[in-house]
Amino acid sequence: MGSKILGRPENSRFLPVNSKEMKGRGWESCDFIFISGDAYVDHPSFAVALVSRYLEAQGFRVGVIPQPDWKTPESYTVLGRPRLGFLVGPGAMDSMMAHYTAARKPRSEDAYSPGGKAGFRPDRATLKYVECIRAAYKDIPVIIGGIEASLRRFAHYDYWSDTVRRSILLDSKADILVYGMGERPILEIARRLQKGEPVSTIRDVRGTCVRSHGQPPEIAACVRLPDYEAVKGADPGSLRAYAEHFMLQKLQGDPQTAKPLAEKSDGDRWVIQNPPAFPLIAPELDSIYELPYQRRAHPMYDAAGGIPGLKEVQFSLVSSRGCFGGCSFCAITSHQGRAISSRSRESLVREAETLARHRDFKGYIHDVGGPTANFYRAPCKRQAKGGFCPEKECLYPKPCPQLKADHRPYIETLTALRNIDTVKKVFIRSGIRFDYLELDTQSGQEFLETLCKYHVSGQLKVAPEHITPGVLAAMGKGKAETYEKFREDYAETNRRLGLKQYLIPYFISSHPGSSLADAVELALFMKKSHFVPDQVQDFYPSPGTLSTVMYHTGLDPRTMESISVPRGEREKRLQRALLQFNHAEQKALVLEALRMAGREDLIGNGAECLVRK
Repeated sequence: MGSKILGRPENSRFLPVNSKEMKGRGWESCDFIFISGDAYVDHPSFAVALVSRYLEAQGFRVGVIPQPDWKTPESYTVLGRPRLGFLVGPGAMDSMMAHYTAARKPRSEDAYSPGGKAGFRPDRATLKYVECIRAAYKDIPVIIGGIEASLRRFAHYDYWSDTVRRSILLDSKADILVYGMGERPILEIARRLQKGEPVSTIRDVRGTCVRSHGQPPEIAACVRLPDYEAVKGADPGSLRAYAEHFMLQKLQGDPQTAKPLAEKSDGDRWVIQNPPAFPLIAPELDSIYELPYQRRAHPMYDAAGGIPGLKEVQFSLVSSRGCFGGCSFCAITSHQGRAISSRSRESLVREAETLARHRDFKGYIHDVGGPTANFYRAPCKRQAKGGFCPEKECLYPKPCPQLKADHRPYIETLTALRNIDTVKKVFIRSGIRFDYLELDTQSGQEFLETLCKYHVSGQLKVAPEHITPGVLAAMGKGKAETYEKFREDYAETNRRLGLKQYLIPYFISSHPGSSLADAVELALFMKKSHFVPDQVQDFYPSPGTLSTVMYHTGLDPRTMESISVPRGEREKRLQRALLQFNHAEQKALVLEALRMAGREDLIGNGAECLVRK
């Protein structure tokens, strides 16, 4: 790589990662140091850059220590002692999910580390990082955040140990936990620390959790969760209490109406959760995403081949946050929330024009989206004010009558981006909710034509996840007929446009509620639709999701009714094999699965058979 980025000297445009770069800015110390489990990529898709640049824009001096050696506390002192505190984020993924597959086997690669190699971060990174910070600086304020903190802020089922663990705030002994999207709470904490307020007295910031020894004074205003001692066991009473614990959290998720939550842990330790922070509004999002990111990894990674995780997002635009899709297995709701916050068209165009001046830009914008690309505007009046209905979902079991599907603002934004002279193509890769598209009777067809004509690169990936009613209900997804209708509409639109483009559906095997019979039905659907995936994803019980509660408790927390859960590795392998019934290496497992399911009629040479004898 060359020595300049956007016409400026290279290293000086990044946040400092060592004392030389810090002194190059004329700093004696940093106000905050961000410890990151990911490599330092100065791009708004990475939390270390987003939060640090935001604080920098507010006048704070922020340094970054990416992927420090957790075996040596000295790794945490390379920038000296920060004036105000440490910020800790384990990276774009929960560190255990980053290290292990759904089969609990170690991963050989890490897309967020130099050269894509594994081993640059510890298991349970948040805990280890705080431990090392405390060893180096005993009395320094430590604020933890990110996806790992958000999903583990209360007692939570941990798939890798098969236990219910305490709040990560208690186990880490951090001072404050920031959950959700952290800009508002982080800035308030920073300003209060700047004014000299002790971190121990900063207890009322929205979007944070704090710990307490002894009966906390806030308890009178809180909704009390079942105690950790009541939910940690494996007996029926503990499992039901765990399901109730989750639903109480879910019902207090709306920033407009939520009350504080309180959970007592072992002994006299407590976790107090303040109500969620309000989502950022468009001008605030615009300003954050237009900060001077270099949109590349720090040059210190060049010799290792860079950071693979940057490739897909380097020339992508974040158009929105939040997701009202309501998928049971997804953690986005617990982290970004259900209310949609979106950026202005003008800001996205300005950012695209900045991309076009980047030396590595080839004319292709890889994505314009968020958790769900076509959730670009708030679908109802309540979401437009930053709230949502915590007691019901927007799309499941059927669309809310208050929901108004309208793709016109997104179409207009995509058109404006396509019309930039230096942009050759604008892709959409962050996912389309086809059920929401099918609801749009005004502009849905126009959007589908726009999508097929301009924004698909031969294949469109969508996520029906399954096709049987029971599994879809457990997943919080609508009827399979909706996917069938979309599949027909997509094929017809491409035929009319004279385009040869394919639909690539994504399915999950072994989700709670899925039996071998359900897997057989999904296999038959695949055979009928002439699509068999090269790869299949087993359900992965990540912390903080409704599906993980089902996996752990055997209960659907929405109804408290029992639900079947595929648990043993053998059953999971059989379900996964059925989804790849025509792969030769899966034949023995498919035969076994069909016999166990009582479907020997699907073994043989008939047109509907899944496998030959």
